[in-house]
Amino acid sequence: MGLAHVAAANNANAYFTHNRAHIEIQFATGCKFCIFGIEVSQAAFLRPAIRSILPAKREVSARMTEETLRLTTAQAIIRYLANQFIEIDGEEMRLCGGGFGIFGHGNVTCLGEALYDARAELPLYRGQNEQSMGFAAAGYAKQWLRQRFMFCTASAGPGTSNLLTSAALAHANRLPMLMLCGDVFLTRLPDPVLQQLEHYGNPAMGLNDAFKPVSRFWDRITHPAQIIQSLPAAIATMLDPADCGPAFIGLPQDVQGWAYDYPVELFAKKLHRIRRQAPDADEIRDAAALLTSARRPVIIAGGGVQYSRATAELTAFAEAHQIPVIETIAGRANLLDDHPLNIGPVGVTGSDSANAIAEKADVIVAIGTRMQDFTTGSWTAFDKSARIVAINAARHDAAKHMSLPVVGDAKLGIEALGAALKGYSAPAEWTRSAQDKRKAWTAYVESNVAYGNRPNSYAQAIGVVNALCDPRDRVVTASGGLPAEVTANWRTLSLGTVDVEFGFSCMGYEIAGGWGARIAQMEREPDKDTIVLVGDGAYLLMNSDIYSSVLTGKKLIILVLDNGGFAVINKLQNNTGNESFNNLIADCPTVAEPFAVDFEAHAASMGANTETVSNPAELGDAFKRAKAGTKTHVIVMKVDAYDGWTTEGHTWWEVGTPHATGNPKVKAAHEAQEATRIKQRKGV
Repeated sequence: MGLAHVAAANNANAYFTHNRAHIEIQFATGCKFCIFGIEVSQAAFLRPAIRSILPAKREVSARMTEETLRLTTAQAIIRYLANQFIEIDGEEMRLCGGGFGIFGHGNVTCLGEALYDARAELPLYRGQNEQSMGFAAAGYAKQWLRQRFMFCTASAGPGTSNLLTSAALAHANRLPMLMLCGDVFLTRLPDPVLQQLEHYGNPAMGLNDAFKPVSRFWDRITHPAQIIQSLPAAIATMLDPADCGPAFIGLPQDVQGWAYDYPVELFAKKLHRIRRQAPDADEIRDAAALLTSARRPVIIAGGGVQYSRATAELTAFAEAHQIPVIETIAGRANLLDDHPLNIGPVGVTGSDSANAIAEKADVIVAIGTRMQDFTTGSWTAFDKSARIVAINAARHDAAKHMSLPVVGDAKLGIEALGAALKGYSAPAEWTRSAQDKRKAWTAYVESNVAYGNRPNSYAQAIGVVNALCDPRDRVVTASGGLPAEVTANWRTLSLGTVDVEFGFSCMGYEIAGGWGARIAQMEREPDKDTIVLVGDGAYLLMNSDIYSSVLTGKKLIILVLDNGGFAVINKLQNNTGNESFNNLIADCPTVAEPFAVDFEAHAASMGANTETVSNPAELGDAFKRAKAGTKTHVIVMKVDAYDGWTTEGHTWWEVGTPHATGNPKVKAAHEAQEATRIKQRKGV
């Protein structure tokens, strides 16, 4: 059976309007011609020919038989997504919460047509930037603890390439996100087409191949039937606790519109469950034997605890065995701030209390963490003789640094290990020592966030917000100095309320990720707020979703903390003996006359309520106004670039420093850096 596609060239006599009907014309020969998106009555030059070949009864929209449903590739993808469900806390809801999209020639004519018909089931949010769309999808997935996801659709060419960074962010953070992206024509008949990359020796290779390193699942659909296998595989990947990450599906522009007789069963309602892998009994036995021998045990709780919905089990385990708990950046908000066994955040941006006991621990139980360098102080934070038990759904993460692996779900792993410990408790003096250190750290934080102790600082702003927010409000930040400051100074008032994106530490995530988080938050807790903390540098990189949030009625409270440039990198520059150069606006040699951006006016131009404050006291009043309002509210405050930092709670962090230099300050900083390297564990 031959298949052709009738399209209109640029013809002054022809006028096309969008029409959702799929009109199928069948000749006696069996050859089919499909017209997509054409209002036949207005296609003057086609009218006579069509009238002569149309049957008396027009066949409009999808043709269904007893066994198959005739749909385009794009229609089938969207219909399939709309029929995937998941049960969360006893409530069934769609697995896919909708999508973010910017249409172009590579996705509007076919995928756009399909999405229009499903706009009630799969709401489509119009993005301003494809990269920020991906960040919003990541923020949404985090808020839903990886139980639900959003798709992103982008046109062929730069629209798709803009998604590359957000795919990398989702990959590093192990977050589900489905990318449905346009591609060049499979037939290659119109080549080279608009925005096509041509590889002379490999015509099959294109821009979309760049997503292979940053996707957990990657496919290019070259025939409509392929989605029967590809879509379930993509969803299985996104829902797998071990392999979770972004899925990319490339959609050639012609294949999107090709029709196929799909099995009706493909579109039946499917209820998904996230697999909980039980740990191996031998691994639990080995872990229990090691932990029972511990005199100075500590638990490092990561983001995987929340994704496993195991915060209650973590708390019960720690209480039953009186083991101190320290948190990673992603693991903030695993325990309440005032829990007696919460010893604080660990690592480069951690606390003196957590780092002190991490250094002395003889057995470390790492739960749901990939042990990033900021957690481990580039592997100097622990005694070299300390043994690690790693409970993780991902085999790769459970085996790091010669750990005793417990491969499996965090919740089941905690429960199994607890049952195997048979009444073990950490020595009381060890636990009391850890708690004493935490009391000292709490006192430091209270003084650090207090107004008037020094010039305006990130910590002071954090203290104001922390004191005035609702316990269930969500705080979002990502890049620059704010992740460190939030991690060190934020008091967790309710579990699972902190999103510090430091897996990829991506500038621009803050506002976009906050928008995605707010969309998710409004689906369950519409009366709470999403609070975004962003520096001036990250704001300038990506801010257009202020407009998105106003357009869609998804209120954000955004604090823009302006320290005159990339101040945290300037700090690193100075700490390694280098002069301030090209980070703060005032230190850029190509800047003739430095001046500050009027962030208040800029945000106001996108429809937000805005105000500028001079100090933390004024910030508190402004924050109250923002809480009382119903629209996105942006508050701007200048903070000090040099004296506004949290000075305590840090561990060694490995950065590259010059081994040869004529600058004595750089040489001294290099020698100081290398002096700590002796503590580094050389694991695998």
